[in-house]
Amino acid sequence: MTIKSVFIFFIALSFSALAYSKALVFSGRVIDAASKTPLPGAVVSIPDLRISEITNQNGEFAFRNVPTKGKFIIEIRYIGYKTITQTIDLGITTSLEFALEPSVIEVHEVVVTGTALSSDNRKNSTNVNSVSKNELINRPSSNLIDALVKTAGIAQVTTGAAVSKPVIRGLSYNRVVTLVDGAKQEGQQWGDEHGIEVDQYNTGRVEVLRGAASLLYGSDALGGVINILDPLPPGQGQIKGELLTNYATNNGQTGNSLMLEGNQNGFVWRARGSYKNAFAYNTPEGRIANSGYNETNLSGQVGLNKSWGYTHLTVSSFRNTIGLPDFERNADGQFENEDGTVFTSSQLKNRRLLLPFQNIRHYKVALSSNFIFDKGHLHSTFAYQDNQRRELEESRSEPSLFFDLKTYSYDLNYYFSDKNGWEPVIGFSGSFQDNVNKADEKLIPDYNAADFGAFVYLKKNWANTTLNFGTRFDYRSISANQMEESGNPKFSNFTNAFSNLSGAIGFTHEFTDQFSIKANAGTAFRSPNIAELSSEGIHEGTFRYEIGNVTLKPERSYYGDIALEYDTNKLHVGLSLFNNYIDHYIYYRQLNAETILAEGENLPVFRYVQNNANLYGVEASLTFHPVELIHFDNSFSYTHGQNRATNTALPFIPAARLRNELRLEPKFSSKHVNHSFFSIELDNVFRQNRIDIFETANSAYTLVAIGAGVEFKISRQPVRITISANNVFDKAYTDHLSRLKYEGILNQGRNISFGLYMPFAIKK
Repeated sequence: MTIKSVFIFFIALSFSALAYSKALVFSGRVIDAASKTPLPGAVVSIPDLRISEITNQNGEFAFRNVPTKGKFIIEIRYIGYKTITQTIDLGITTSLEFALEPSVIEVHEVVVTGTALSSDNRKNSTNVNSVSKNELINRPSSNLIDALVKTAGIAQVTTGAAVSKPVIRGLSYNRVVTLVDGAKQEGQQWGDEHGIEVDQYNTGRVEVLRGAASLLYGSDALGGVINILDPLPPGQGQIKGELLTNYATNNGQTGNSLMLEGNQNGFVWRARGSYKNAFAYNTPEGRIANSGYNETNLSGQVGLNKSWGYTHLTVSSFRNTIGLPDFERNADGQFENEDGTVFTSSQLKNRRLLLPFQNIRHYKVALSSNFIFDKGHLHSTFAYQDNQRRELEESRSEPSLFFDLKTYSYDLNYYFSDKNGWEPVIGFSGSFQDNVNKADEKLIPDYNAADFGAFVYLKKNWANTTLNFGTRFDYRSISANQMEESGNPKFSNFTNAFSNLSGAIGFTHEFTDQFSIKANAGTAFRSPNIAELSSEGIHEGTFRYEIGNVTLKPERSYYGDIALEYDTNKLHVGLSLFNNYIDHYIYYRQLNAETILAEGENLPVFRYVQNNANLYGVEASLTFHPVELIHFDNSFSYTHGQNRATNTALPFIPAARLRNELRLEPKFSSKHVNHSFFSIELDNVFRQNRIDIFETANSAYTLVAIGAGVEFKISRQPVRITISANNVFDKAYTDHLSRLKYEGILNQGRNISFGLYMPFAIKK
């Protein structure tokens, strides 16, 4: 049976659910628990059905064309009130009243969808942090990952201001899975300067799963998952949109995005266009030549939300051009071009990039569906991605290096109906990849890869306790070809195959309404990627010569974590401890100060090796809201990485970080002004002196940021304006995980950002 036949078979199987569907109207009312008055403007959603509504002036809402059977989690959110969730059985209940209690602490997103089963986060054993769209709008950032690093346990590997890669509990690259539209993002994640090809403006919210998630997502989810969720469609009969625009003074970054979406009797659609542009960023020591970038994103979605479930087709085009700082400095620290002429201020602020630069194009088509049956529901995702990565060094039109990676992926999970508190899930997923070199320079060979995984998962619910466990089988093969570079043989033919059986168990218990515990234990694995197995050469922007190792074994993880949480209307306290033993941990290092002469430079040689490793650490958070006006948020994270074979530090482990934020949210008597805030933040990064032999220690530093924002109405049209300043005192520093650190290039200096967000309704 061909790949195409398999895809058609399962799509046809999914659509057979339509024969079992009947329509139902589920309605309700949202009120204040004390006064019993209606709450207009409350957001009511059923995430598993991808539907949402906003309550009218009487606090009423209605979902039409929902299934006549099945249990689903409904979530009700209203600013200034405690978010509540409730499991509804559509076969029994068609109308409910929800009473919300006032709360100074507003729980961000309590329904988690990126785990095996959507659930209230308190009943989910995985450590998950959710970042809402409002938080993303209020946090100035150059990209999406940059906006997430305020979350405890999250760091980033950066190459200038344009490229950020997520780090979760000390693990990054192919150890962290990024999900977009329900499909794994496939864009050569093994590269230091390979960012995440995602439009940050097209994000409804982001779930960060901290800890191994291989049971559901297979190889590459050893460290965790970044689950990027697009916004829920508007309510029936609505046409809505939004305009976002921002400007940053440090590098002149402009960002603009326009979106329109609608829902007509269950036919949903959305279209968005976004554009970002920036020139070279500034540091306390001056601008970094050729560190600018530009980005153009187009995306669209069409789909159906009906009583049989939903099916959504999403298409996107991501284009990004990133300058690579590769210029010498004179004795005064000024950047010079090839003929020795110092760059002028106007040249450094020119938005036309110089050579060398990257040109990345990522095209994606994803079909995500959830079909409701009498005895359960089937969720499926089929995706096609084409990642084209060009590096232009000598010519603006002819790339020196060109990877063209095509990925076909599928993911199917069947959720059986709840029976006596038991919720079984079975699923399987896989992908087929083909990578071709289309330029003279070869860093990795042409290769084909295929992987397949299948899992069984069970969750048992009691009144205050949940227990979940499961097992998974994975198989991955990769075949590479011998090639030529400049007429000389390079690489060698090889075929490697890896398989693994893993398992996991999780537990949650609510001792009281305020105090709860989570715990997880299990095994996970990751197979070596193509760069680790076979790379040979220098990659622009990394300043090293890489050599792969075809004999590498898969990584095997044995992990455990525990989390305690205490919540009241004014206080949240969280404490997480984790320990992760990884056998055959893969990393690169310079051995015996080895160097090589390549492209006219004497470069350090980094070879891929592996040893047993241990990563353990702590994450803590404290949120205190003594009164409605004052919000005090604090978080701390620390990861200790140890090479168990050499008893030395693992490389590229983020420094410990303590973040403190004081936020004031005054209320105005005017009905035309609301959602105002003022904040001041201290970001304390500790010294990192636990380093591998080829690394350099990093000094401690403290960054200060301030921000303010307000939302007001002009003729009923809401407009939100924000202003913020990062690195207020223009501190000279380098982050330990900055890839430009070893070239003596500092991180960004003071940066003042201005933002405008305007949601609008064409048809209510």
